Amino acid sequence: MSVRHTWAVREGRTTTTWFDVRWTFADGARVDALAALSGDGVRVEDVHAEPGLSLDDLSVLAEWLESPLFEVCAPARGDHPGGAPRRARPAWPRGREGRRLVAEEYRAAREEGGDPVLAVMRATGHSRRRSLRLIGQARDDGFLTPRRARR
Repeated sequence: MSVRHTWAVREGRTTTTWFDVRWTFADGARVDALAALSGDGVRVEDVHAEPGLSLDDLSVLAEWLESPLFEVCAPARGDHPGGAPRRARPAWPRGREGRRLVAEEYRAAREEGGDPVLAVMRATGHSRRRSLRLIGQARDDGFLTPRRARR
């Protein structure tokens, strides 16, 4: 299962966050869903499945999504000034090992049809600019193919 953050809307103290969720099964079946997480609940807003889901499966889809979504986006708990919870940046190795892991995240996102830069941003906790720099360093180290021919 892959879960990708798509957008968030904040209204007052409430934030609603949307996610693209994709399940790919060994037998070739696939479920794509657009889910919204708000407060303590999950809403399924759009579903595409190959082959189609039964009504029973469709009725429990939100329950299936709830745990993976909360794992992906549950902020670190605690009271912070302004009421905004802070997230700690994930531990990420430095140097060659970190660049190898960046290349793995990049390739995995490309294979799944996702945004590879966004995948690296999520994995490392860095900004887009810093993630692009890490991707470039991974290319320079030979972990990724060159972006364009050098002259």
